[in-house]
Amino acid sequence: MNANLQKAIDVFRIHDVYLHNSQSQCINGFDPKYDQNLDKLITQTKHGVKQSHLAQVDDSQRLVRVFIEVGARLIDPSVEQEKDSVRAFIEAEFIAEYTLDQDLNQACIDEYALKNASYHVWPYWREFLMSQCTRMYLPRLVLPTIQLAHNRHQNCKEPESIENSSN
Repeated sequence: MNANLQKAIDVFRIHDVYLHNSQSQCINGFDPKYDQNLDKLITQTKHGVKQSHLAQVDDSQRLVRVFIEVGARLIDPSVEQEKDSVRAFIEAEFIAEYTLDQDLNQACIDEYALKNASYHVWPYWREFLMSQCTRMYLPRLVLPTIQLAHNRHQNCKEPESIENSSN
């Protein structure tokens, strides 16, 4: 972890996460409710930080707003032209907002936006994608949870009993 990211982690406080816009559509004559070849479709996903900026709400409150674009689409691999192979897509833009306890330079804000903000947005995107798939009769797309890298390979310890932990 670099110094810019650590400074932002120390200063940022999550304020809100919300859906800014979305678009979902079945295209090219695709009707998933009655399609017999759903199991042959391939899923493609996208995820990216679009922008981040500092906003002054009032004299005492400042927010960092991070805009994150996410999406998934179903592709028919038997169709050669990419634009013709898309059968359905679900795209969304979420905003993660953070309050600041002190001033930060743009490098710290950018580092946090690129490396940490998605952890706050991801659960909202997972839920939105699964519910949209259900509403559209698409195969249920379940995205994996995101784990912090430093937690992935830690050895699990046996929890101590209450008696032992109080000594």
